[in-house]
Amino acid sequence: MSRVDRKRWIAGLRGWFRSHASQGVVLIVGLVIGASWAGARSCGAPEVEEAEHAHASSGAAATIWTCSMHPQIRQPEPGQCPICGMDLIPVTSEGDDRAPDRVVLSERAQALMRLRTEEVRRQADAASDLRLLGRFEANETTLKTVTAWTGGRIDRLRVNVTGERVRAGQVIATLYSPEVFAAHQDLLVAKRQVDRMQSSPEASRMAARAALEAARERLRLLGVPDDEVSRMERQERPTRAVAIRSPFGGTVIERMATEGSYVSTGTPLYRIANLSSLWLQLDAYENDLPRLAVGQGVRVTVEAIPGEVFEGEVTFIEPTLDPRRRTARVRVQVDNQERRLRPGMFAEATVATGETKGEQSPLVVPRTAPLFTGRRSIVYVEIRSEDRVGYEPRTVRLGPRLGDVYPVVAGLAEGERIVARGAFALDADLQIRGGHSMMAPEDDRSEHAWDEVIDIAPAVRRSFAPLVVAYLDVQSALADDDLDAAKTAAAKLSDNASSIRIERPRDAHAAWSEIADPLRGHGRHVAMAASLEGAREGFEPLSEAIIDLLTRFGNPLDEPLRLAFCPMASGSDGARWVQKGEAIDNAYFGAAMLTCGEVRQEVPQGGYLAVPRGRSAEPRRAAPAGGHAH
Repeated sequence: MSRVDRKRWIAGLRGWFRSHASQGVVLIVGLVIGASWAGARSCGAPEVEEAEHAHASSGAAATIWTCSMHPQIRQPEPGQCPICGMDLIPVTSEGDDRAPDRVVLSERAQALMRLRTEEVRRQADAASDLRLLGRFEANETTLKTVTAWTGGRIDRLRVNVTGERVRAGQVIATLYSPEVFAAHQDLLVAKRQVDRMQSSPEASRMAARAALEAARERLRLLGVPDDEVSRMERQERPTRAVAIRSPFGGTVIERMATEGSYVSTGTPLYRIANLSSLWLQLDAYENDLPRLAVGQGVRVTVEAIPGEVFEGEVTFIEPTLDPRRRTARVRVQVDNQERRLRPGMFAEATVATGETKGEQSPLVVPRTAPLFTGRRSIVYVEIRSEDRVGYEPRTVRLGPRLGDVYPVVAGLAEGERIVARGAFALDADLQIRGGHSMMAPEDDRSEHAWDEVIDIAPAVRRSFAPLVVAYLDVQSALADDDLDAAKTAAAKLSDNASSIRIERPRDAHAAWSEIADPLRGHGRHVAMAASLEGAREGFEPLSEAIIDLLTRFGNPLDEPLRLAFCPMASGSDGARWVQKGEAIDNAYFGAAMLTCGEVRQEVPQGGYLAVPRGRSAEPRRAAPAGGHAH
């Protein structure tokens, strides 16, 4: 094709495109869309549908947006974190929507987190004992010092070695005293003068007798006993050897005198102790001190006497710590009538810090289980529902650490399963989800379920049993509309409240002092009521005082108690009371409305009420009770 022909062909083609441009564009676009739709249907339809479904699902679930670095940020829409500027991420819940504070994990997630759970159990008695080392010393209350009652030179020591036993009145040394020798000589001269003046005038005889008495007094002032003065007065010549007698008996633990040395009046010669009882001085580290108390029984063993156990009692705990060794001295008094134990012996002491015989041991959890933040102690409890396993945080009250475990005061029940290892990972997951984790804002300044709990020994708790029984008698009598029985039981309750004495620990003493007065006062109110209405008027504050008692000191009975609530009582403001059975036994209305109300919480043996004090406070969700007796 020539150049001219080529130009003509190109010009014609351009003209055709100008006239058919719109139809060509539509055709090309249609071909492209058709190819794309066919490819999507043949190759990528499932992925596209799944992606769209996932997007729709995430949009439905991600109703709350948070920051991965600052989970406290909670916003209903996506955006940027106002603190760090990072893009917010959606918060999705894999757990139960009805339990936002519960972490639900799949089996694979549990395996990856390496969670380990254990059952809340009771501590073996022997494992709760505290073992300490120490050394025997003489009982300081029996230490005595024999001193020279006059000055002079020691001529002879009758007791030469330590460890020798002496009796009261025994001569232990003799010394030469110029002062005693001169005073004795004056005594003999005055005695002879009195004898010569028998026939002299009365005035001369009185002067001689006065001189004799003055000589006697001089010897007494030098320390010579009266019986020794009488003996010296009968002698012919003044004595050169003055006897030093021990005024008490015991064992010589130190000799400070030597023959030939000169001593003055009051110079110590011997140190004597009664070894019928000894002190065992133990060294206790500061983390062991909360487990020790004056009056605790101690079992003592020594290597010198294998196979034999001696009994003692803690009598003193040093109020200060050795800044270098970080220990405090704990004194144990041990009986030693047979003199088999000796000062200086090393011994091993076992202090029974657990419950007494016949009592249940405390519930314990592994030391790796709790998370601590300020006053709060949090453990994660395993919750099983159908085929799912969840974990919920629970605030508990723990006692001082006992080796590898913590005793449970309140918040857990025997048999519950807790997370012994991996709780921090669960808490981190809950924190990101926005649940009530250990990093929740409330802490030291916030009120918690077990703030009112006072950890006391079971024997002290049992002392409240007659008081609670008398209250239950009042409650039952008012429910039966029996005024006389209610008044009799209320008088008994008031007397029991007056007879209880709680001295230790200090917080228990303060709490009981606060509760005792309302119990006595409202008990007398019910006892002096003239009608059932008057008795029920006093029963309401009496019930609040009993609820306060159960909140702080726990249930002292060997059976569970129930906290009940009636919304119609107290002028329709509602009122609470405590009863035994599960069936409502309304003491505010008696037979008129005997079953009005509901049981709000059960308090097992030794457990605590998990409710705030005060009649107007709404009872909280029933929580597992304390760990000393279930």
